[in-house]
Amino acid sequence: MNYERILLEQDGSLATITLNHPEVLNATDATMVAELGDAVLRIRDPESGVRALLIAGAGRAFCSGANLSGRGSQEDGAVNPTARENLRNNYHPLLLSLRDLDMPVVTAVHGAAAGVGMSFALIGDLVCASKQAFFLQAFARIGLVPDGGATFMLPRLIGWGRAVELSMLAERLPADKAFEWGLINRLYDDRESLIKGATELAQRLANGPRSLAMIRKAYWATWQNVYEQQLDLEARLQAEAGATEDSREGVLAFLEKRPAEFKGR
Repeated sequence: MNYERILLEQDGSLATITLNHPEVLNATDATMVAELGDAVLRIRDPESGVRALLIAGAGRAFCSGANLSGRGSQEDGAVNPTARENLRNNYHPLLLSLRDLDMPVVTAVHGAAAGVGMSFALIGDLVCASKQAFFLQAFARIGLVPDGGATFMLPRLIGWGRAVELSMLAERLPADKAFEWGLINRLYDDRESLIKGATELAQRLANGPRSLAMIRKAYWATWQNVYEQQLDLEARLQAEAGATEDSREGVLAFLEKRPAEFKGR
């Protein structure tokens, strides 16, 4: 597939997806969603050698949400089946494929991360942002409800009260406040330092051990597991991690007092 709305680059074991439709602040449309799905399939292929993913946006924004131009009209009070099927058939498979990636994901947010763009930003295991970034649950402004998993993610990340406030008042959440709330992990002065810092962080993860993917799996599972299930999952993943080449290398490097050289195996 030739990409029109995204860029896909690979530097060694690190893949970078850049949302690349700056004319509309990287608003998503059917083309972009399809291209993102194709890129994730390429990245998750074991033959790709990719061990970490960085997602960023070109230009002045990360992603301003769904592109509403061409949104079909509907009769007052009627359920819009097009919106429902679009979410179920296009956005949901993409979000689930990102959640299920067997590698760490870092997002780099500059400017707007609004609507479903905020959901894409929060899919990162580590969320980085510039001080010019802001997050916006814009749906109530146009009479809609949050989607893209926002009503699942936000209460767990920042608490019930803050999540409901963001969704009902549809006010901007500036990056510094998001950092204070723990919604983002790293805060940078501007876009240049953001991309540099987020890339370095993602590259560090790309050079890390195979167990990073298992850590990601464990933390996603904890949102649905009870305590006993999580203990069992930890035990199973620990056995799997202990059998990897990276674990043997890590122990040997520790004993030899040298940096470990992980291969992602």
